[in-house]
Amino acid sequence: MHETEADTRANRIDPVLNEAGWGRVEGSQVQRELICPGRILAGGQRGTALSADYVLSYRGRKLAVIEAKKAGLGHTTGVGQAKDYAGRLKARFAYATNGIGWYGIDMHTGIEGDIALPFPTPEQLWRRCFPEGNDWRDRFGAVPFETGGGKWQPRYYQHNAITAVLDAIAKDRERILLTLATGTGKTSIAFQIAWKLFHAHWNLSRNPVRRPRILFLADRNILADQAYNAFSAFPPDALCRIRPEEIRRKGGMPRNASVFFTIFQTFMTNDGESEEPQFTFEGYEPDFFDFIVIDECHRGGARDESSWRGILDYFKPAVQLGLTATPKRDVNADTYAYFGEPVYTYALKEGIGDGFLTPFKVRQMASTLDEYKFSEGDEVVAGEIDRDKTYTEADFNTKLRIDQREQSRVNEFMDQIDQRQKTLVFCATQDHAARVRNYINQVKNNPDPHYCERVTADDGELGERHLREFQDNEKTLPTVLTTSQKLSTGVDARNVRNIVLLRPIKSMVEFKQIIGRGTRTFEGKDYFTIYDFVKAYEHFNDPAWDGEPLPPDPPGNPRPRPGEDDDPRPPPDTTGDGGVAEPPPPERIVVKLADGKERSIRYIGATTYWHDGRQITAQEFIQQLFGDLGGLIADEDELRAIWSDPERRESFIQRLADLGYDSERLDDMRRLIDAPNSDIFDVLAYVRFTLAPLARSQRVQVAKSTGMQGYEREMRAFLEFVLDKYQYEGIGELASGKIADFLRIRYGGVNDAKRVLGTVDDIRRAFIEIQGHLFRANADTGG
Repeated sequence: MHETEADTRANRIDPVLNEAGWGRVEGSQVQRELICPGRILAGGQRGTALSADYVLSYRGRKLAVIEAKKAGLGHTTGVGQAKDYAGRLKARFAYATNGIGWYGIDMHTGIEGDIALPFPTPEQLWRRCFPEGNDWRDRFGAVPFETGGGKWQPRYYQHNAITAVLDAIAKDRERILLTLATGTGKTSIAFQIAWKLFHAHWNLSRNPVRRPRILFLADRNILADQAYNAFSAFPPDALCRIRPEEIRRKGGMPRNASVFFTIFQTFMTNDGESEEPQFTFEGYEPDFFDFIVIDECHRGGARDESSWRGILDYFKPAVQLGLTATPKRDVNADTYAYFGEPVYTYALKEGIGDGFLTPFKVRQMASTLDEYKFSEGDEVVAGEIDRDKTYTEADFNTKLRIDQREQSRVNEFMDQIDQRQKTLVFCATQDHAARVRNYINQVKNNPDPHYCERVTADDGELGERHLREFQDNEKTLPTVLTTSQKLSTGVDARNVRNIVLLRPIKSMVEFKQIIGRGTRTFEGKDYFTIYDFVKAYEHFNDPAWDGEPLPPDPPGNPRPRPGEDDDPRPPPDTTGDGGVAEPPPPERIVVKLADGKERSIRYIGATTYWHDGRQITAQEFIQQLFGDLGGLIADEDELRAIWSDPERRESFIQRLADLGYDSERLDDMRRLIDAPNSDIFDVLAYVRFTLAPLARSQRVQVAKSTGMQGYEREMRAFLEFVLDKYQYEGIGELASGKIADFLRIRYGGVNDAKRVLGTVDDIRRAFIEIQGHLFRANADTGG
């Protein structure tokens, strides 16, 4: 049959759905949905996007997915896709059809088989999904998302998270947890939940007689401010930012609003006139708030001894929603025990695989001075050194200070990074962050004195200003920020390209948060790089790095093992500005290395890659590539044939990218096999068939000597022009779409080129044939 899939949809499937009332019955929708854009690849490319042909929604809920195939294919061909898409979208039913036969799957019961028409109506499908009525579910579904006039649409996992929370509220659940990776839009999710509660008039009385009072609770001012700004679609008089100065000025707590924003520290304020703490939050009745959102709730908020817990206990009647980016339950077991099982989880590896988060690579930096033991010639400038002790990474910049070592580290990463890219540097202490800032500014290429700034608790409002400027993607300064604790969580800076670790990261919770500083997407950002001087990459080998949450420990179980951070939450800031106050620094040992000794410090770098949800070494990467290539190409001749045909080659490159082998990583492999000027073909041929690689210049030389016979002088000149572009620019110059560019550059346009070279078919044939000569070159004999 010559019927296309579009024909089948228009002539066979659409009429069936229309007859069943989909898109006609009020509250029903039929949409084609882009589920995810595909993994971010090098050069602005993407992996394969996933789109559902039909998503059937009713009363604000996605009930079914239909995968369509053209009539000439079997009607069950799309079953696998339908199940995948329905699983992602949390739709109860999945259907596959070619417009002639129909196949249905109940994703809850597992029952599946051919179905007879007519197709279920919206009301029939609704009753199958929700046999028991719930008035609040219906009311929430009747409130549309606030899309800013169509500028914002919920991603599929955001829709799932919002729906899961609202379902829990509709079922009168009082403690709710969402676990979503950093950078996936938890604040947007919280806003949409609040929006629906507000417009549905939900409140603790469970009678829609008034709008709810909602509290957004964070532990840093910048997070509360970001949330306040994100809720701007609410009427201005519905929002209130609770600040200590406003409380003092008005002589009491603000009450005339619907959505309130504050930080924990403000609610724990002591007025100083009483020996007993006077908690500000006690200015509200315990049942004043109907709904409370606790941002970054993993940072100790649910611990029995935590001051945060006092606030949550005081407002016990409120429905409380915890937002966290850390699914594991080692150091934050109390948080999970308090809120219960998360109603929805979206992990880091899912976000990277879907293309909503930026992938990364880790540059592991080992040096000859990762440990220190006193040796003759070194000078103890301050303190008393233990001459028999070997000082390890944990001692540096806390107990022991060696400035030459820190300067050498700064020199090393500043040589490796693109100094124009925004970079975060995590240091051991605020003093260490100040010294590293100075060292960076001493060796930077940029002459501006504000190139690198420190942002720590001690920097106060000046530091907050530096951070706001760093977050502004229209500004290039400051380009680098140094910090100790303050920037490890919750800071939305989308264009971070480098993260430098100069202090040990003991907590898996904090490690995930720091990685999250770079995962946010930005145009032109294909990946970001972690420069790891402290072996933090070992966290990638921890089973807790990613995956499904573990069950919480039963009550009475011991605390985490010695050596793990007992409390991942930074100590509260006594100034109330939401930063992190460090204890007074102990007296540190200061050592000056013997003259010339710092010049002997050497660094050895090794890169690991994010692949299929975990970090792997370059050697593992090659081993996996070898295995996967075995299923894609039979022999050398097939690889040469594929690489000699632009269309087959581009399709093959896309297939490799979908498997996780994008051009950026394959380019890295060229350096690993010591062939930086070769073609990606040579990487594949070396890995699969152990063929020695050729430089592109060698291939061009062979092609010019063997592939020019039979062409007129002008065609030979054109082909030589193409080959030279390939030699200097790479395989992208041999893509089919490049022909028109070459003709325009060399002849002014296609018509002028045809007068000199012949027909378009002649030009295209020669363009492809010369590529065959490029890749028929024998690596062993040089041609």
